[in-house]
Parts: sequence; C-alpha cells; structure tokens
Amino acid sequence: MKEDIRKQVRSTYGEIARQGGCGCGIGCCNTGRTVESVSLDLGYSEEDLEQVPEGANLGLGCGNPVALASLREGEVVLDLGSGAGFDSFLAAERVGPTGRVIGVDMTPDMLDKARENAKKSGRTNVEFRLGEIEHLPVADSSVDVIISNCVINLSPDKPQVFREALRVLRPGGRLMVSDIVLAAPLPAPLRESALLYNSCVAGALPKEEYLGHIADAGFTEVTVQGEAVFPLEHIVSEPDLARTLEGAALSESERASLRESILSIKVAARKPGGCTCGCGETC
Repeated sequence: MKEDIRKQVRSTYGEIARQGGCGCGIGCCNTGRTVESVSLDLGYSEEDLEQVPEGANLGLGCGNPVALASLREGEVVLDLGSGAGFDSFLAAERVGPTGRVIGVDMTPDMLDKARENAKKSGRTNVEFRLGEIEHLPVADSSVDVIISNCVINLSPDKPQVFREALRVLRPGGRLMVSDIVLAAPLPAPLRESALLYNSCVAGALPKEEYLGHIADAGFTEVTVQGEAVFPLEHIVSEPDLARTLEGAALSESERASLRESILSIKVAARKPGGCTCGCGETC
C-alpha cells in the first residue's frame, strides 16, 4: 500500500516536472494565473523569485519555509522533497559559499530538472540526491537545518519522516516546515481520492496528530508559527479535482466544513542538545 502511494505521487510529480508547473497548492492550472503570482501569495518576495534560476519555481507548496528558518552563513541545510529546487536555491543564497544545501527528492524527473537548474545557474553550494524522505541518503547528525514545503503530507509514513529528520540533524538543529493539515476529518469519499491525495489533501493529518508525531520523534520546542485556511480554490483549479468534489455528493454542511478544515501551517521544532542561545555555535 505504501509503495503504491509512492508510485502514484512519483508519477504525478514527474508529469508536473515535465510540464513545468501545476500541482499541490498551485491554483494556477487553467485559471490564467502564473506560478510567480501564486508564489507571491504563498509568502515569497519578488526578490526571492529573482534569486532562483529559471525553471526552479513550479508554483508548488503551501508556504515559505525558508523565510522561517533564520538561516545563517555557513550552515548545512536539507530540503525534504526539493522538487525542481526552488527552496533549495533560496536557502543556498542565505547560507552563502561557506554553507551547503542538500535537496532530496524521490522523483527522477524533478531531480533531473533541479540538477539542470543548478548547472545552468553555476551554483556550487547546492546538490540534489535521489531518495525517499522516509529513508534519507544523508549521514547522521550532519545538517543544521531541515526545511520542507508541502511534502510531508504526501508521505505514507509521516512518523518515519520525522524520525529520519531527527537522525540527520545535529544536536540543537532546527526543523522548519510548511505543510497541510486538517482541522476536521475529510468526508469519506474524499479520503479515498487519489487526485486529492496528490493535491496534498487526502493524505493530510489532523493538526494535533501531525504535531504529535514531531514530538514523538524526539523534537522539542514544537511550535506553530503561522496558520491559515488553505483556499479550496487552490485545490479545485484542476478540472478533474473539481469534478471529484462535485461527484462526492457532499451535503451543504460538509462543503462548508471542508472550506474551513484544510489548513496551511508553518511549524518549527528543535533537536535536543547543542547550543540553545541562537548563536549557531557550540556553547
């Protein structure tokens, strides 16, 4: 079952990579909107959009984890589900030539696109590795910061993702993620929808369960630093998704609840140990 989900997600995002955009949280498919306008709505700045190589921004995601991460010169950053490299390239700008960014993605087409973007931009402090976020191709205690943007909800084993994140972080290292969670359970017909799973909804967990998995993995200082209802229009912009909702035979109360129950949250947490004063050094 887990491998079936991975194959389904890999296929969907491989197609997105080949097409050059549209997917989870995009809200631009068949609407006339651009990936740039969607990214601005998600919290990125015009300067952010100018800093990344052409083709790195596919308009995916549900927030801006880099803005939260307080990245420092010289740090090692790991981007879970790095896609075509948008957040990885932004992180590379912030950590500078003495820092390093590692992007991990399980979709070969995304990986090819990210590596091509790195090559044509001449960036040497960012690399992209093929792998699953449940089984990271990264050494123990080797990174300072982990970022992720609307990817963990796609995993069929979210507790394992957070255990792996804890493993690869150095003591005192930070986790900064943007993701989709639920304020109320989805109606049964929607929980079974492959389209809604690939759109970061059907695989999303209740908010408290999601936060609980982070704490259970061993993280401390788990805090929600931002939360907002994720507009349903960002999800139903694809005609197939709209038809899925129309065919679900939902009551008016279920439709109203659905509009308020899909949340985009920004979460911060820390691996125990190391320095706690925020200076980035060993105290």
